[in-house]
Amino acid sequence: MSGVIVTNPPKTDAKDVEALAGFGVATVSEAMGRTGLLGPEIRPIQQGVRVAGTAVTVLSWPGDNLMIHAAVEQCGEGDFLVVTTTSPSTDGMFGELFATALHRRGVRGLVINAGIRDTQELREMGFAAWSRAVSAQGTVKATGGCVNVPVAIDGQVIRPGDVILADDDGVVVVPRERARETAEKSEAREAKEAKSRAAFLDGQLGLDRYGLREKLVQLGVTYQSYEDYARADDHVRAGERS
Repeated sequence: MSGVIVTNPPKTDAKDVEALAGFGVATVSEAMGRTGLLGPEIRPIQQGVRVAGTAVTVLSWPGDNLMIHAAVEQCGEGDFLVVTTTSPSTDGMFGELFATALHRRGVRGLVINAGIRDTQELREMGFAAWSRAVSAQGTVKATGGCVNVPVAIDGQVIRPGDVILADDDGVVVVPRERARETAEKSEAREAKEAKSRAAFLDGQLGLDRYGLREKLVQLGVTYQSYEDYARADDHVRAGERS
């Protein structure tokens, strides 16, 4: 496998990245029409951390972290390293030494569609990471690959310079052209949710606030007292026995 390392790709404006960092992954995905999520199997190694940055992408051979070494050179302040492999892998391709080098360069976190190790050390040093697996299995440095090319994780295309936002709920990618628009829609969504939250605290039901009672009627859902339901159930059981 030959490869390419692309230098100086376009990046999302830092102000738009910071704006998106103020919202949760779920809110941002909903603001984009329920798109952009990398899938439930990419999980954080820590809790209570939300990070956003611009993607530096890596395509590696499974069990081979040579191209992660190459990618470190391309990383800078505010970036978010995104690693995937040419076929499924759970090997521990990333650990404390990589995190130390990236932390020194101002990288905000890692998403890896493979395995990660040294998780305790990463948590202690405050390097945020999301991975498909945790594995102590080591790797080699033997095969070429690519840095800063479009990659795909769980059907989501990630280009260098796109925004990666990650928290306890998972990871979402925001195309760089949609970053400002998505931040504005996320803000509007949060304002709407704040009003609903206040209404629920005041005792209003979602059935009424969202007009869902009519939906229940349309779907043929009915209300019955326990006595009527139990009586009808008894009749059914009696019919089955006869």
